[in-house]
Amino acid sequence: MSPRRSRVLLAGLLAATVCSPILASPALAQAKPAAPAAPAAPQPAAITPSHLALAKEVMLSSGIARSFDSILPAFGEQIKQAAVTRPELTKDLAEVIEKMQPELELQKQRIIDTASRIYANKLTEAELRDIATFFRSASGKRYVETQPQVLDDMVQAMQTWTQEVSEYMMVRVRAEMGKRGHQLQ
Repeated sequence: MSPRRSRVLLAGLLAATVCSPILASPALAQAKPAAPAAPAAPQPAAITPSHLALAKEVMLSSGIARSFDSILPAFGEQIKQAAVTRPELTKDLAEVIEKMQPELELQKQRIIDTASRIYANKLTEAELRDIATFFRSASGKRYVETQPQVLDDMVQAMQTWTQEVSEYMMVRVRAEMGKRGHQLQ
């Protein structure tokens, strides 16, 4: 898997990455505490065209659309990989996928519109205006520019941290359960 694809997939699953090794243990899965209820966020008023336009600007200027850019080619590569046992299809398959690019761009625009609407549903127009102003600034542009490397570094750090904490927690739980006369595998 390419580092870029890895980043796209893993960045969207950071929280799952942290929790999954710990919760995978049947003994610990039963003992997990209930999640506290999140405070209700204020719902924005009806979405106006300017509100939606700001949401789209924020979504695009934040760099999130770059994730979509790498997903569609990955699908094409998966299709090509599935056809590897039929080498006679390689040329035609590449041509078909290339010919589909305008259709795939429309599909990408669909998810961009959906993501923009999600932003508009979660943030007020005033909040989006503030965020858009940040992303237009030199600091905001630098923030977006550094995100791919930041996410790569975070994913790598979280993988190490997750493993360490999972092992630490299991050792501690086993020791405490041992004190109570229970042996965990």
